[in-house]
Amino acid sequence: MKIGLIICARYSNCGGGKCFRALRERHGGFARYAPDETVEIVGYSSCGGCPGGNVEYVPVEFLKNGCDAVHLATGLVVGYPPCPRLRQFKVFIEEQFKRPVVVGTHPIPLKYLEAHRRLPFWKQTDMEELASHLMTESRELMKSYN
Repeated sequence: MKIGLIICARYSNCGGGKCFRALRERHGGFARYAPDETVEIVGYSSCGGCPGGNVEYVPVEFLKNGCDAVHLATGLVVGYPPCPRLRQFKVFIEEQFKRPVVVGTHPIPLKYLEAHRRLPFWKQTDMEELASHLMTESRELMKSYN
C-alpha cells in the first residue's frame, strides 16, 4: 500500500512523529492496514494554507509515485479551529483522483478531543462523523498521544 499524507499548513513545521508512530504501530487512521502489510509513504505535504490550494496539485505528485490512498492528517480534525474544508478535500481528491481518502493519521490526543467536545461549535462540525474511527479508540491509547 502506497499512501500520501496531507497535513494542515498551520503545522507545516511538524516533524510527523505522531503520524509515523501511528503508522508503525497501526493506530489511528493506519489501523486499517494489517501489521504485516507493507505501507510506504510516497508523499508528504501541507494543504498549502487556507483554502487548501495544494489539495488540487499535491495528489498529482502522489500518483506519480504510485499512490493507492491519501490520508488527511489528524491535525485537520482537532487543530484549532478544525479544518472547515476537510469534507471538501476528501470529496475532491476521491472524485478528481479516484483514490480513497482516509481522514486521520494518528489517534486523536485525548486532551484535544476533550477540549474540542467542550466547545460550543464542535457539534456543528461533522468531525464526529468524518473521523468517527478516531473517536472510538481507547482513552488509554488517545492519552498516550497527548
